[in-house]
Amino acid sequence: MDFGLVLQTDPPASAVVDLMRRAERNGFRYGWTFDSAVLWQEPFVIYSRVLEHTTDLIVGPMVTNPSTRTWEVTASTFATLNDMYGNRTVCGIGRGDSAMRVMGRSPNTLARLGEAMDAIRDLAEGREAVVDGRAVRLPWVREGRLPVWMAAYGPRALALAGEKADGFILQLADPFLIEWMVRAVRTAASDAGRDPGSVTICVAAPAYVGDDLAHAREQCRWFGGMVGNHVADLVARYGARSPLVPDALTDYIERRAGYDYSHHGRAGNPSADFVPDEIVDRFCLLGPAEAHIEKLTALRALGVDQFALYDMHDAKEATIDAYGARIIPALTG
Repeated sequence: MDFGLVLQTDPPASAVVDLMRRAERNGFRYGWTFDSAVLWQEPFVIYSRVLEHTTDLIVGPMVTNPSTRTWEVTASTFATLNDMYGNRTVCGIGRGDSAMRVMGRSPNTLARLGEAMDAIRDLAEGREAVVDGRAVRLPWVREGRLPVWMAAYGPRALALAGEKADGFILQLADPFLIEWMVRAVRTAASDAGRDPGSVTICVAAPAYVGDDLAHAREQCRWFGGMVGNHVADLVARYGARSPLVPDALTDYIERRAGYDYSHHGRAGNPSADFVPDEIVDRFCLLGPAEAHIEKLTALRALGVDQFALYDMHDAKEATIDAYGARIIPALTG
């Protein structure tokens, strides 16, 4: 199992670089960030510094979207970083949540997302692609490689991930839901004539190592609110009791009143007050190191290839160090 670190690009950027360096020293192989231009600093600028100050760390957004930047700009940015630092990027992409909604825009359609995934990958790897009806190629790309990993929750999105994505990003760590969603992605890959095992499975969720479970829950409750945005979209599309979406995913948002993106992804987010302790425990990794090892071992058995740790709480350095000292060796040794 691989491990990734997920951060917000809050200023100063040097702090993000320092945490990514710390993560690499502790055995993390991936460095991810949020990508919302209004809420945080521009991540691709910071990736350049992270790549310069690490040796092997692979970096990318969790996640970008097809509309914040034009597809050729996104592809060119990845390709430039790869040319400078040796194919050490990954494109996490989705329909767009905070980056779109904070500007009053709706998330992208799945059709547009699918087209963008193909075009960005082709351009970044030196092939011709069609963008806005025009054939285009980046003539300077040589031996570029860009895996494209798609974030998804709902049935149609899971099917698209299986059909087109190199990796699947699931932002929650509930074993029941992971088993259901991984099965859906792998089935879609098989139906599309692809090797189901070729799709990398990445689970992303907050982790907090320590014995004070009540404090850990309060530091990570924001995550249930963030996931609730996507669940609300599913309920709007499929209904609260649709056979296409498990009740275990939709039941908890019944008391959800709204969401303020100014607190997005932050401990103490008041928009997450509807999230019960049960959901925090199911969606996140909390407790002493042994509890993390036990849950991650179960996730690995379900086919999870990477755990990407959301490090947005009051124990960033301590969590990275605890994973490096005890948890990562137990899952990779």
